[in-house]
Amino acid sequence: MKTKLKLFAAVLGASLLLGGGWLAYRHFSGGHAESHAELYYCPMHPDYTSPKPGDCPICNMHLVKKEAAPQAKDVYYCPMHPDYTSDKPGDCPICNMHLVKKEGGAAQGERKVKFYRNPMNPEVTSPTPMKDEMGMDYVPVYDDAGGSAVPSHGIVDISPEKQQLIGLKTGAAAYRRLARTIRAPGRVAYDPELYMAITEYREAAAARERIDKNGWSEAKERASAVADAAKLRLLQLGVSVEQIEEAGAEPERFENLLLPRERTWVYAQIYEYELAAVKPGQKAVITSRAWPGRDFEGLVRSLDPIVSGETRTLRARIETQNPGLELRPDMYVEARIEIELGTALTVPAGAILNTGEKELVFVMKADGVFEPREVRTGRRDEENVEVRSGVSKGEKVVTSANFLIDSESRMRAALGN
Repeated sequence: MKTKLKLFAAVLGASLLLGGGWLAYRHFSGGHAESHAELYYCPMHPDYTSPKPGDCPICNMHLVKKEAAPQAKDVYYCPMHPDYTSDKPGDCPICNMHLVKKEGGAAQGERKVKFYRNPMNPEVTSPTPMKDEMGMDYVPVYDDAGGSAVPSHGIVDISPEKQQLIGLKTGAAAYRRLARTIRAPGRVAYDPELYMAITEYREAAAARERIDKNGWSEAKERASAVADAAKLRLLQLGVSVEQIEEAGAEPERFENLLLPRERTWVYAQIYEYELAAVKPGQKAVITSRAWPGRDFEGLVRSLDPIVSGETRTLRARIETQNPGLELRPDMYVEARIEIELGTALTVPAGAILNTGEKELVFVMKADGVFEPREVRTGRRDEENVEVRSGVSKGEKVVTSANFLIDSESRMRAALGN
């Protein structure tokens, strides 16, 4: 009997030891999720934490459970196509080469997260990823946050997949030749008023010469005043000083103001914002729908001194070759003036984003990282814009999807990252 009791006690002791050891193993090995240390914090006072749920002693707000930081994942990339990455080993779908594990498990050029910010209250931050009381993820703030020189815009990072989705394209800042074509509506001159003014000036100038030889001083003064007034009238009508001198030497040249001649004038209307580019001596090409395929060569001789208050244009006088007398007085034509603007540091015209207050470009600093820059622009043609400050030769700038990046950049600045 005693032997049986001893055997029962030994079996019972062994069971207790084994059971206690198993419970201790589960306790210390983390077999239950509840055994992990939990941490609760106050959304309004994130510095206050507690190992158990409750209320904040400062503001009485319910404490929120802090989520554990996610573990870093391994990243694999293709040596031939480093832009392609995967979170597991395998082969590159482009060249079938075995993917290589990236050291440290982070993609090259990845930005370092400094802290995380509450999406609804930027003043609330956390050193680890977490969610707010509404289940929204905290927004990461990177080490290079605030590096933007534009106060209202922040640096934007966009993945290659998202770049392809929004149709993002880039172009380079480079020195390019700028040239533009000014197209101006016009008509072949039919100007009896100007012809009469030229005739009056010639007669006044001839009378002044006759009186200067044989007249008295008072008559000379009156004749000189009449001639000067006639000359001033011609200047107001847009005739240059050189053309006024020609009116005295070759009066027949101005018959084209009334009838077709082998050299005729074309009046082209230059818009006010294009005035700085048009100057006497520039070559022009005249075309007419009456003569499709025909180009009539011309030369800008003068510009009117007064801008039209109704049309906000200035009249350019173009002396045009008209060997077959095809261009008839008062015929509608189009003038095409080629303007050489020189060579300058430029970016594609699509890269310039005008916010109303400033002009911006987005510069690609690294794969997926875009920095806003304020620029000063100058001359421009149909394809490129001169950049006088803000970018350097060789830098890549965004030429499409600017508005989407601008919206993201403004949001980053508003959130402080």
